[in-house]
Amino acid sequence: MTLQEAIVARHSVRQYIDKPIEAEIINRLNDEIADCNRDGKLHIQLVTDEPRAFAGGMAKYGKFRGVSNYLAMVGPKGADEAIGWYGERLVLLAQTLGLNSCWVGVSFKKQPDQYTIADGEKLHCVISLGYGANQGVQHHMQSTDWFVVVNGSNMRRQRDVILPDWFKRGMEAALLAPTAVNQQKFEFELVDDHTVTARTRFSLIGYAKMDLGIAKYHFEVAAGKENFKWGEF
Repeated sequence: MTLQEAIVARHSVRQYIDKPIEAEIINRLNDEIADCNRDGKLHIQLVTDEPRAFAGGMAKYGKFRGVSNYLAMVGPKGADEAIGWYGERLVLLAQTLGLNSCWVGVSFKKQPDQYTIADGEKLHCVISLGYGANQGVQHHMQSTDWFVVVNGSNMRRQRDVILPDWFKRGMEAALLAPTAVNQQKFEFELVDDHTVTARTRFSLIGYAKMDLGIAKYHFEVAAGKENFKWGEF
């Protein structure tokens, strides 16, 4: 399975079967975690065989069951976008390895003895991992026009604009990105033929910057790094 195939196949899964993750898959994940921590200056950690985080009332309210493996998304305070970007890099790798996953903001109980948080860092969220009891359900997708800006104006007002194929592929993938309560509070702007910027929209829920990092990673995978560069916003 390629990363682009994983983007399409991945859905949030909250119920897992009692099956340990094989050692070779754990090693592969830990290798990728090390790369993500180095590149993103983060402190992500894989926790395995630990059921307590998802044994309480919050997890039951969130309809989680059978979770005993998760990624502790630890990093500097204010690193929300990087947490989203590198966390989704790990999520898609997990999908290619046959695992299911779900980003979790509040429906778990912190277990500080299972991971390390250094000064200046925080646990931003966790990501459940394992073999799903199901493969999840695709969330509702809106038209890409709602999320695209060209020449300083939303695409809904510019019906005559023709977007490059790579940009359309990127946007379709971005809209498949998991976001908090499916809020999708982001927009992408085609600044010129090869420059793209992305930014958050106002959100009362929070997690918008983390969601943006997830969506940007999807966009880059599908659009192809060779076709564009990220501009400053």
